[in-house]
Amino acid sequence: MTAPAARGTAADRAPAPPVRFGYADTPRGQVHYAECGTGSPVVLLHQTPRSWDEFREVLPLLGRTHRAIAMDTIGFGASAPVAEHSIETYAATVVDFLDALGLGEVALVGHHTGGVIAVEVAARAPDRVGALVLSSTPYVDAWAREARRHRPPIDAVEPDPDGAHLAELWRRRRPYYPPGRPDLLTRFVRDALVLGEDVERGHEAVGRYRMEERVGLVRCPTLCVGASADPFTAPDLQNLSSQLNTSRVAVIDGGMIPLMEQRPAEVCELIARFLS
Repeated sequence: MTAPAARGTAADRAPAPPVRFGYADTPRGQVHYAECGTGSPVVLLHQTPRSWDEFREVLPLLGRTHRAIAMDTIGFGASAPVAEHSIETYAATVVDFLDALGLGEVALVGHHTGGVIAVEVAARAPDRVGALVLSSTPYVDAWAREARRHRPPIDAVEPDPDGAHLAELWRRRRPYYPPGRPDLLTRFVRDALVLGEDVERGHEAVGRYRMEERVGLVRCPTLCVGASADPFTAPDLQNLSSQLNTSRVAVIDGGMIPLMEQRPAEVCELIARFLS
C-alpha cells in the first residue's frame, strides 16, 4: 500500500518532549544513545555510516506516544570502536544495550543497514522484539552478496591535502538526496568523517550477511517500509516481505535514501499506526 498523507491528531499537536542523551555500558564498550518520550520502548537503528542523528526529526514525533531511543551502532557515531564489524556483532550489542537499559520486549525500527541489524536481533532474541519495522532494508542473499563483492567502495574516499575528498564524498551521495536539502548532506558527511578509515565497514558487513538463513526465524509482526525513489532497496521490498512470516508493506512515494530526515512525519505515522 502507499503511505497516506500525515494527518493532525491530539498527539501531533502536543508539545514535543525533550531529547535526552546518555551512554550505556556493554561488554564491547559504551553505546551512545538519544531518547525522547515515555511509554512503550521503540529502539531505532540507523544506516551506514550514520548515527542517532539520522532520527533527529523522528525522535520528538515518535516520543509523543512512545519512549523512542536512537542508539549509535557500536563502532559508529559516539559509541565505542569495535574490532569486528559484522551484522552479528552489531546485533549482539543491541541485545546488550537493551539489557543495560533494563528493557525487556521492545519494538525495533531499522533503516537500511539498521534494518539488516534488526532482522538479526529479532532472529537471535525473538523474546526481546515484539514488533519490527524494516525501512528501506535490502534483502541479502547469495546473489546480493556476489553483486556486492564486485561493487566499488561507496563512501571510502582517498584523503586529499586540499580537501577534494570532501567534495568527492558529497558528489557521490548527492544524486540520492532531495534537491534543495544541503543540510541533510552536511549531516551525512559529518557522520562519515567521524569513522575515518572504517567508513566502509558497515557496508562490508551487510555484504557478508547471510540473511536468507536468518530471516525465517523472525516471528514478530513486521512492517516493511519502502521509499519509492531509493534505487538500492526499493526493488527488494516485496522479496523481503515475502520471506517474513507475518508482514505488511507500505510505500512512501518520493522517499529517498535519507527517508527518516526527508519525510519524518509520514514515517512516524506509519510506525505509530503499526504499533497500535
